[in-house]
Amino acid sequence: MRYEFHSGSRLEEISRQEGLPISEIMLRYEMEKSERTRESIVDEMKLNLSVMQESIREGLREDKTQRGFFTGEDAAKLMKFAGQSNMGKNLAEVTAAAMAVVEWNAAMGKIVAAPTAGASGILPAVLIICGGQKGFDEDEICRGLFTAGAIGRIIAQNASIAGASGGCQAETGSAAAMAAGALAELCGADAAAVLHAAAMALKNVMGLVCDPVGGLVECPCVKRNAIGAVNAVLSCDMALAGIRSLIPFDEVVGAMRSVGNQMHPDLRETARGGLAGTPTAQKLI
Repeated sequence: MRYEFHSGSRLEEISRQEGLPISEIMLRYEMEKSERTRESIVDEMKLNLSVMQESIREGLREDKTQRGFFTGEDAAKLMKFAGQSNMGKNLAEVTAAAMAVVEWNAAMGKIVAAPTAGASGILPAVLIICGGQKGFDEDEICRGLFTAGAIGRIIAQNASIAGASGGCQAETGSAAAMAAGALAELCGADAAAVLHAAAMALKNVMGLVCDPVGGLVECPCVKRNAIGAVNAVLSCDMALAGIRSLIPFDEVVGAMRSVGNQMHPDLRETARGGLAGTPTAQKLI
């Protein structure tokens, strides 16, 4: 297929040859693969966007009765504190939104697993909240979701997006890479800079373990989504400033796969190691 890709280098090649952004390449690839119309694919992505928007709203509601075992009000607390935040109001709102989605997931609310439930807050928070702060409309944010999808597809094919096989680096790391690249494209970055943003986001959490307390997608997942959103915004800004990843995106993905393979099973979503193995965690379960 004309727009098929399995690596960042191939994405860059198609972008140079055809003068297309990554979002458009991803959309055309989906059209080729599924034989669906552009309109139907975009409409489906807009539905995903609407679910993401709703999950942020519901997760931030202070009057919601649903909550998880170990979480439920932290996102609303941070949002209320945003005006006093040392990180600045805008970034505090992004991190609060990232936490809100994962809290909503813990309360059995509807979310978009992008790329997974455990890392579902990062991409919507960065694109919807940060994108909204920059004045991007829903059509533009939807384009960002296609860019994110292309990055996630490469990581999933060449490494992993699952904590059970690659640790949390494969979940919140992949989500941050997707969000960083997507935001970078919306801010005017070319394909090369988009992939530098994604590479830096992945590098920043290389080796991060997956250690859910009680096996639940709550602790430390909620707060790792918050830091994942910060990672994405920072990596995007570095790429937009002209900073480049010394190690190319495809090699970073390969390194992440290698690190994940070397992780002890106790550190890959089994709830036996890391924070899950602490005395307090053991008492909680």
